[in-house]
Amino acid sequence: MAIEESGVDSMKEAEKYIEDTYAKILKSDPDQMEFLQAVKEFIGSIEPVFTAHPEFIQQNILERMIEPERIIQFKVSWMTDHGEVKVNRGFRVQFNSAIGPYKGGLRFHPSVNQSIIKFLGFEQVFKNSLTGLPIGGGKGGSDFDPKGKSDNEVMRFCQSFMMELQHHIGPNLDVPAGDIGVGAREIGYLYGQYKRLNGSEAGVLTGKPVFLGGSLGRTEATGYGVAYFTDKMLQDTKNSFENKKVVVSGSGNVAIYVIQKVHELGGKVIACSDSDGYIWDPAGIDHATIKQIKEVERKRISEYVHRHPKAYYYEGSIWDIDKKYQVALPCATQNEINGEKARKMIRNGVIAVAEGANMPSNLDAIEVYQEAKILYAPGKASNAGGVAVSALEMSQNSQRLSWSFEEVDEKLKNIMESIYIEVRDTAKMYHMPGNFVAGANIAGFIKIAQSMISQGLV
Repeated sequence: MAIEESGVDSMKEAEKYIEDTYAKILKSDPDQMEFLQAVKEFIGSIEPVFTAHPEFIQQNILERMIEPERIIQFKVSWMTDHGEVKVNRGFRVQFNSAIGPYKGGLRFHPSVNQSIIKFLGFEQVFKNSLTGLPIGGGKGGSDFDPKGKSDNEVMRFCQSFMMELQHHIGPNLDVPAGDIGVGAREIGYLYGQYKRLNGSEAGVLTGKPVFLGGSLGRTEATGYGVAYFTDKMLQDTKNSFENKKVVVSGSGNVAIYVIQKVHELGGKVIACSDSDGYIWDPAGIDHATIKQIKEVERKRISEYVHRHPKAYYYEGSIWDIDKKYQVALPCATQNEINGEKARKMIRNGVIAVAEGANMPSNLDAIEVYQEAKILYAPGKASNAGGVAVSALEMSQNSQRLSWSFEEVDEKLKNIMESIYIEVRDTAKMYHMPGNFVAGANIAGFIKIAQSMISQGLV
């Protein structure tokens, strides 16, 4: 009886600690909705950790982890091709360095603000922890929109952005990479300006073109990683991609390469999208056409139907599609799926959802997945392939090595399968089998918490 009462007391203490911590964050940042959403999703599944590890409460690990180590905001002035002077905001959130240098992408998009960057940085901390590689979490970016800008305008913006960012990054301090709006072009311009100011230091940025010290396989890594994780998750239920119809939101880097890999694994992607609408191709989306339209020509997804007349284009959200399919891979942006759209996905026959974007499903959608008992992989687990190969790029830079595409791809596959196994086994260990949200949150959290405690109060 005394033991049972002790267990109840521990649970109550853990619950109160979590509630009090969230209340404090809510009071401090009431308007940062995306950040608060990410924190709420995270704390909703980690109570068992504090029951099992009261030392985490004593050390106030949760509050120390939720509060970023450093937030940098700066002005970015640049000039258009017509001589107009423009001003944007730049951000870098260095969230947690307990297990290694800060690592996380730069996002150039009009929606970028401190809340978005903090939510992305918070998620990145646990994603990086799950890879098993020695990298902490950070994120950055700007409300600059590269869409519709000339190469010279993008170059001038990147050079101005790096004038400030260079003071805060380094191969053993903080290593940015790309994200939405930041591809090989932008990384090349950013690296060129860094090198101009500080000399050659290939390890300061990842996602570089291969001839500048980038890694083969980095471009494909996030998309391939989502496919590898999903395939392993399906296999664990005696299933596979074979003969499955798949819907992928987005048509950027992640979506393009997840489409390619899903087809290689035996599935058929029947729809993908951009911010205007989506295409449905009953014969299966042609990966080469999407790659040509989006990466080379930089046109809208609607162009696809002019080249594939049997395909259809619809305006609006891809998750309103009224077709039968079994696997959903949201790879566009945060909060693209709400409860209503999630219920429609279930009615359409979806048995598995794996996130290629960061937080594409809101809290209501996650509740729908879990109530329906379908397979659901949160982004911090399923889209960790990009940062995993970024860390491999860092290793190659530091060792002055270059691995083949096949070597990198094999390492990526092994990392993604290992993440799945760790997430699955952690969920079972904490008596929540099949709850991969809890498994990912707890597995990522414990590594960081233990590292923080071992380093003292820093």
